[in-house]
Amino acid sequence: MGYVFDFQDSRAYTLWASEKCNQRAAEMEYRLMLDLLKPVPGESILDIGCGAGASIQPLLQRGLNVTGLDPSPYMLELCASRVGNRVDLYRGFAEDLPFDDNSFNHAFFFISIEFVADPLKAIEEACRVAKDRVFFGFLNRFALKGIQRWRKDIRGADVFNHARLYGLWELKNMVRSVAGPIPISWRTACQLPLGSGKVSRTIEASNIVQRCPFGAFVGMVATLMPRFRTRPLAIRYIPEKASRMNYGSAPVGTASSGARPAGKIA
Repeated sequence: MGYVFDFQDSRAYTLWASEKCNQRAAEMEYRLMLDLLKPVPGESILDIGCGAGASIQPLLQRGLNVTGLDPSPYMLELCASRVGNRVDLYRGFAEDLPFDDNSFNHAFFFISIEFVADPLKAIEEACRVAKDRVFFGFLNRFALKGIQRWRKDIRGADVFNHARLYGLWELKNMVRSVAGPIPISWRTACQLPLGSGKVSRTIEASNIVQRCPFGAFVGMVATLMPRFRTRPLAIRYIPEKASRMNYGSAPVGTASSGARPAGKIA
C-alpha cells in the first residue's frame, strides 16, 4: 500500500491540473502514450491509479473499453463525475489487482507508479492482468527542472513528498527483472519550457527530441510475450523380468543343446 490521496490532496491536484499550461503538457503526454501504446478501438485497457480520470479521456475518444482503479475514494469520486458510466471504476491497490489473468489487452500507469509502495509487485500484477502491452508514464528523476516545477506548482498538497521518482533505465531494468527480456520502447516529452507556440510544439513532436532521455515526462511501453515454465520430466526405467531361458535356446537334452548322443564317439 502506497500513499493514498486524501481530500485536500485530491482537490489541490485537480486545481493544478486544470491550469492551461499544465493542460498543454498533459496533451503532449497523452499523445506520447497513444503513439507508443498503439491501441485499437474496441480493445480493453486498465488505468492503474486513474486518479480524477484525466488520463482516461483520450482513451475513450479512441474507442477503448476503459477500466479504472485507484486507492483513493476522493479521486474515484472525481473520476466518476468526469466519465460517468462510461468506465468501470474500482477501489484497490496496484500490488493486488482484483482481476483475473489476461483480463485486459493493455494496462498502464500514468504518474501513479511513483506512489506505489512495492513497484516490483505492481509491475508483476500489471503484466499478469494485461496480455498485450503495459505502458508506464512517469516523471523523470533526472529532469531536475521539470520535477522542481511540479513540486513548486502543486501548492497546498505535498503529494510529491511521498513519491518515489525513477530514471528511465532504472524502471526499464525493473520491468525486465519481472517480465524477462521483453521488447521495451520509450520516448520523452516536455523537453522545453511550456509554451503554446507552433515552433515549440513542432520541436516537441520531433522523434530526435523525444529520444532525449532527460525530458520531464517519460513514456515507456513493454510488449508482453508469453513465457512457459519447463521442467524436466523424469522417466522411470523398469527392466523386463528375466525369463527362465534365453531367447532362441533349445530345451535341455536336445541335440542342439550341447549334450552328446549316447554311443557316438567324439
